[in-house]
Amino acid sequence: MADLEVEPAVASEIFGDRIDLARRFTAALAEHGEERGLIGPLEAPRLWTRHILNSAIAAPLFPAGGLVGDVGSGAGLPGLVLAIARPDVRWVLIEPMERRVAWLEEQVASLGLDNVVVERARAEEAGRYEGVLDAVTARAVSALRTLLPWTAPLVRDGGELILLKGTGAPAEIEAAAKAIRKYKLSDVRVEVLGEGVLAEETRVVRAIVRG
Repeated sequence: MADLEVEPAVASEIFGDRIDLARRFTAALAEHGEERGLIGPLEAPRLWTRHILNSAIAAPLFPAGGLVGDVGSGAGLPGLVLAIARPDVRWVLIEPMERRVAWLEEQVASLGLDNVVVERARAEEAGRYEGVLDAVTARAVSALRTLLPWTAPLVRDGGELILLKGTGAPAEIEAAAKAIRKYKLSDVRVEVLGEGVLAEETRVVRAIVRG
């Protein structure tokens, strides 16, 4: 196992009384992530900075009491991290790969997260969630123009897409203009989170879905 990054001081501020759960998940991911094909060999030394806090900083954006989907959950980024940070939100982790689903289910059980359901499915096959989720998120899954047809149909009328993206987010919005029209998205914008708080800021593409 590669050396896990020292926990940044800000982590306890972001997670509050949930910090111990965040530490347990982060340690498990550092220990088993590479061997199980969840993270690359260079990720453990920057796991907190680049992955855990990068995901957790978006936690306040989600509606209290809402039902939120995470498409392509993979290692649990951002879905499991957000579920730890926001126990008042119900989370559906949508992931097609069996080995990743097994990991997610193990972590949900180990951490005692009663606000999480793991759904083995491709997003476009998760029909029972179509039009019912209050919000949908995703991180490092695909370019926006490809991601919108997978995510927007799952959101109820008036619900929101909250998609974690990189520095190319504005260009992705431009390239996705056709899909934005097709799925009747409004108030499409990029928000930068964690300025002056995180070592690496998080960019989020937010949009309202109109059915």
